[in-house]
Amino acid sequence: MTGAPLPRVAVVTGASRGVGRAIAQALEESGWVVERGSSSVAPVTDRAAVTSWVDEIIGRHGHIDLLVNSAGVIDAEVGMLDSDPEDWWRTMEVNVLGVYLMTWAVGRHMRRGGGGRVVNLNSGAALAPRPTSSAYCVSKTALARVTGQTDLDGAAHGIRAFDLSPGVVQTDMTRSMRIHDGRTEWTDPQDVVDLVLAIASGDLDAWAGRMLRAGSDDPARLVELGRQVLPDGVRTLTLRPYGDEDPLG
Repeated sequence: MTGAPLPRVAVVTGASRGVGRAIAQALEESGWVVERGSSSVAPVTDRAAVTSWVDEIIGRHGHIDLLVNSAGVIDAEVGMLDSDPEDWWRTMEVNVLGVYLMTWAVGRHMRRGGGGRVVNLNSGAALAPRPTSSAYCVSKTALARVTGQTDLDGAAHGIRAFDLSPGVVQTDMTRSMRIHDGRTEWTDPQDVVDLVLAIASGDLDAWAGRMLRAGSDDPARLVELGRQVLPDGVRTLTLRPYGDEDPLG
C-alpha cells in the first residue's frame, strides 16, 4: 500500500493584506498548505530571517512546491530628482533584493526536491519609465530580469518562474496613489487568483519566463496559445533593434 500523497506546499510573502492575502486564501481553498509571510519589508530583505523561515517550513513539510513573491512597496509619487534616496533604495531592496533572497532560499530546496514554481508579482510599470515613483518602475523592470534568470537557471531542475502583473487591484497601496485618483474600474482579484492557480497547476508552463497580466489574460486562452511554439522574446523585456543593420539587434 502507498501512503497518502504529500500536501502541496506554497509560500506566499506579503500575505497579510491585498493581493497576497487573496492568493493565499485561494490556494488554501484549493487544498494547498500555505505558509504566509505577513510583513512586506523586514523579513524578505533580511538574509538570516529568510533562511531561518524557509528552513522552518522545510522542517515542517519537507518540501515547497510554489513560491509567490507578493511583498512589495512603492516610493513617493515624485520625479526621480525630487526623490528621497533612502526611500528610493528601500523600494529597490524590498522589491528586488527581497524577491532574490526568497527565491535563493526556496529555490535551492526546490532544486533538491525536483522542482517547483515561482510567481513574482510584477507590474506594467516595468515596461517603460514613468514621471513618478521611479524606484518602483526600476525595481519592477529589474524584477522581470530576476524572473527570467530564475527560469533560465532553474528549468533544468524543474523550476519554472513567471512574472504576473495583477493589473490595478483595489488595495491599500493602490488607493493611496494619486495616479489612481478618480479610478472607477479595478482589476477583479479573482482574475489574479485564477492565473496563479493555473500557474501552480502546471497548465501554463509554456509561458514560463514571461509576463502574464490579470484582467487581460484568460487562463484557458493561454493554455491554447501555449500549445503552439511561442516565439523567442514574446512577453519578455528585450532591446528592440532600430533595423536589421543594428549591431545590437
